[in-house]
Amino acid sequence: MPEQALPLGYALFGLMLAGAAVDCWTGLTGRAPVLPLGCALLRVVAVCAGQDALGGATSLWALNVLTTTAITLQWEWSPVVAVPCVVGLLAFDLTVIGSEAIDTLVPRLVFECFLARLGFILLRRSGRRVDQLRRRSSALARAEALAVARHRQEREYLALLHNTAASTFLMVAVRGQDADPDEVAAYARRDLAILTGTAGESAAQDSPVDLPVSLRTVLSRSRVDVHVRTEEAGGPVPASVALAFVRAVHEALVNVRRHARTDSASLSVRRDGKRVVVVVSDDGVGFDPAGVLPSRRGIRGSIIERMAAAGGCATVRSRPGAGTCARLEWPGD
Repeated sequence: MPEQALPLGYALFGLMLAGAAVDCWTGLTGRAPVLPLGCALLRVVAVCAGQDALGGATSLWALNVLTTTAITLQWEWSPVVAVPCVVGLLAFDLTVIGSEAIDTLVPRLVFECFLARLGFILLRRSGRRVDQLRRRSSALARAEALAVARHRQEREYLALLHNTAASTFLMVAVRGQDADPDEVAAYARRDLAILTGTAGESAAQDSPVDLPVSLRTVLSRSRVDVHVRTEEAGGPVPASVALAFVRAVHEALVNVRRHARTDSASLSVRRDGKRVVVVVSDDGVGFDPAGVLPSRRGIRGSIIERMAAAGGCATVRSRPGAGTCARLEWPGD
């Protein structure tokens, strides 16, 4: 570069730095997207206009600066903006360097712009296709998880219905002709209310179910070795309450298997007057309840809120290294 061209060179270098700063600012803030376009066009015009004074090869300067900017425009702007800008820069560059370069510059510029635009379209379509496949995969995973959960709940509820209906049939079989028709009809109506889902509004209208027998169904399917202890646990509970206990105990055992890092737990069932208390505990790694994210609803939704909906309550106590204890209570009112 000639010595007298140094000020011009420094000026072009400063223009490049300013354009880079504008590009970064727009990329970080998302504001004024037109500014980077203006800086890009200004850089091409400035370099093409000053190439003779800088002492470089005329065609080389024009080709490198113009084609690089033209390719970039295909990725950042739509053809409505990119095509007029490229045509204008091409006309200005040919005016500066002369029309003798038109045979090589124009075909190369058109070909490179075409490839850049084609690559952008293919990449965008591929990205959309990947997004669609991910959404479809997520939807299938959610549907599968929902079907598994629904199937598990149906099996639990059918087990309770089996116990309820079996109690009615057993009463009829044992009493035989001595069975009171009105009493049998009352039990049948309650069983029908559970079958039709109309018994969920009041636990007092549910058919009585033996809670330890109902919990035994959950324990038989659990992957955790559960030590069971019953203390004066006799007496039935309403079916909807038994269902809440069954699902809450199931969730507690699932948490033991997934998070406690232990293969054993203990379960106790006791009755204190009308109050029924079920405790699930383990000696696993434990956790900090205060550190559980609000979005994690396993304990809150499947244990605490489920027992509250049945008229009971639940508390989960744990700390790191001290295991976990889930206490489920129903007042019996």
